[in-house]
Amino acid sequence: MSQTKLDTKALIQKCSQGDQRAQMEIYNRYYKAMYNTALRIVQDSFEAEDVMQESFLNAFTKLDSFKGEVTFGAWLKRIVINNSIYHYRKNQKKGETPLNEVMYRVEDYDGVTSDHEFTNVQAQKVLETMNLLKDSYKVSLTLHLIEGYDYEEISEIMGISYANCRTIISRAKESLRKKMN
Repeated sequence: MSQTKLDTKALIQKCSQGDQRAQMEIYNRYYKAMYNTALRIVQDSFEAEDVMQESFLNAFTKLDSFKGEVTFGAWLKRIVINNSIYHYRKNQKKGETPLNEVMYRVEDYDGVTSDHEFTNVQAQKVLETMNLLKDSYKVSLTLHLIEGYDYEEISEIMGISYANCRTIISRAKESLRKKMN
């Protein structure tokens, strides 16, 4: 086992005993990735921060349910995704408009780019276009293409059948292709 994995196991054990230093270490290791995961779903930086904080609190209070069948990071990410989807849907029901209406921009683009910058511009265009898709398409594509979940995991997360999940993702990809042209 790697040293990090041993450290994480030891930290989790200390966290379950209420060690605040261990909790802070776990937080420092995972907060950036968890914030980015939440942000991609809720589309608002303040909301993503709240979701991330709430998810860490949930994880620390429910550490006894962590059985180690998956890595701690994967377990925590599942909590973040579930909380993000919950908050996203709650805001949609309230009729709130997320701040993603203000699209991301590439600052100071002068038309001359390196391959890396060109790739970043293309990726940014894909993300902007994904924001134009209907909610179920945007969430399913985010989980599949960005977060790397498979169809079975996405169907569980979204509470839909496996076949419906495949159909939604296929239609979402097609809709994304059409909007990119």
